Amino acid sequence: MTDSRFIYLNLAHITLFGYDSLDELIGQSWTVLYSPQEVQRFEREIAPVLTEQGHWQGEMLARRKDGSFFAEEISLTFAENRDLICVCRDITERKLTQVRLEASKESAEKASRAKSQFLANMSHELRTPLNAIIGFTQLMERDSSLQGENQEFVEIINQSGEHLLGLINDILEMSKIKAGLVVVTENSVNLYRLLRSVETLFKLKAEAKGLNLFFTRADDVPQYIKTDEVKLRQILINLLGNAVKFTQVGQIRVSVKVLDGEEAKDDDVPLRLWFEVEDTGAGIADSELNGLFQPFVQTASGRKSQQGTGLGLAISRKFSHLMGGDLTVRSEVGVGTAFMFSIQTRCVAGDAIAQNLSSLRVRSLAPGQPSYRILIADDKLNNRRLLVKLLTSIGFDVREAVNGLETIAVWKEWFPHLILMDMRMPEMDGYEATRHIKATSKGLSIPIIALTASALHEERHEMIAAGCEDCIYKPFREAELIGALEKYLHAEFIYDQPTVAQSPPTILETGLAVPLTTIMDEAWMKALQNAARSGDDDQIYPLIAQIPPEHVGAIEELSQLTEQFAFDRILKLTETSKA
Repeated sequence: MTDSRFIYLNLAHITLFGYDSLDELIGQSWTVLYSPQEVQRFEREIAPVLTEQGHWQGEMLARRKDGSFFAEEISLTFAENRDLICVCRDITERKLTQVRLEASKESAEKASRAKSQFLANMSHELRTPLNAIIGFTQLMERDSSLQGENQEFVEIINQSGEHLLGLINDILEMSKIKAGLVVVTENSVNLYRLLRSVETLFKLKAEAKGLNLFFTRADDVPQYIKTDEVKLRQILINLLGNAVKFTQVGQIRVSVKVLDGEEAKDDDVPLRLWFEVEDTGAGIADSELNGLFQPFVQTASGRKSQQGTGLGLAISRKFSHLMGGDLTVRSEVGVGTAFMFSIQTRCVAGDAIAQNLSSLRVRSLAPGQPSYRILIADDKLNNRRLLVKLLTSIGFDVREAVNGLETIAVWKEWFPHLILMDMRMPEMDGYEATRHIKATSKGLSIPIIALTASALHEERHEMIAAGCEDCIYKPFREAELIGALEKYLHAEFIYDQPTVAQSPPTILETGLAVPLTTIMDEAWMKALQNAARSGDDDQIYPLIAQIPPEHVGAIEELSQLTEQFAFDRILKLTETSKA
């Protein structure tokens, strides 16, 4: 076909290829419009298809009269007399657009990877030292020789570390939202208990301002659901916090119902829940509604209050979207505001509710067990010292490694029962060391628990894929570590039980029908004592919310003492219980 010659070209075709007249091309071989390489491609790839099927459509690189090239979309068809009919057009701009889009996509993916790496690095750098601060204060609290003012100092350090961790987590959460890295982690939730705890948290704050707070739910709202409890609670707290802050007179009403008439009684049946938080506050002007859910944007009332950062509503709407719903608002200045949000969920059985880790402090390993060997792999000295001190004080035999290579060497020599593996180490990281160990028959039987300071829970999948049985996030709580040892070693422990005071507070003195120490554990009592010493009612209310709802007397009495700022009486309760 390369000897085919032009017998006719229309004006558009002549102009496309940069020629001035038909005479310049009539009788010429079509190959003058293409490079030798493209002609060879035609003979090799296109001509066979054209001969067999009678037509071909695709792209070629065409050459103009001045020698410049352009991308051409071309259609070739045999006429009945075997003349070859060619229809073509310049697609250079389309190809350039595709290239630009591909470059833009690649740039966006690169930026997303950079954000993920930045968050992982920041999380590691911030949370690693906090792991040492919080961990060592927990160890010092175990020291019975630490008394009086020094004990108070340790408790203040621990309390401050926990507060700083909360702030860091909030900032990283907003950063993860911006990077598109936030995911939903569903679990089985007692919705009624969650609503009661949030109501208790805000009830006295509302009453202190003379506001009425009402929680209502429709009869068909299920008690047990599958959802992300942390995110649902955060949305409710954000919305209620704003309602209490910006309402001076009247009431706040929280209502929950099932949408679309869906059946909510059977297990594992999908349904949509609708939440509404309505107040009689100052209201929001129409001109401010459009920017209400933008990060760091505050209304006139918010700026006047000089409180908050303008992140709460942006985070809440994102959480609602992730849970299959949306967050909207209606408001009228001088009348009030209502925030409405929905979530996609489903019912679960009541026995599916997971139990919390024990908050009792471990004293030692129970008698009659093996001498458990635990290998700690971490390049940070403080982190190793913390784990060594904690585990040896309980009764474990411990060795250390500072990188993946050393971890493998100690494992081969010592054959530990369990490895606590930091995932970021020099020379060889925890991922590679775990894969190496798990590639052997002996290594398959050894539980490896990943230790990570990353706030990106999505990395858990990578750790499990590398061979880790589980992961613990730094800063970790003692109960988390003990829970992992119980699960993977089947180790048994002796716990320090809460001590009941010899002369516990009674209803005659405090209005409590039963002693606090028979209701709550030692860790909770210490937290209440710290909050009372600090005179911080914002810390006490969440602790009150943790009291089981059946102990109404204790909830009401502590709430009244907190409302009256009677911190000395609350402190007396904790000190008497400790005696």
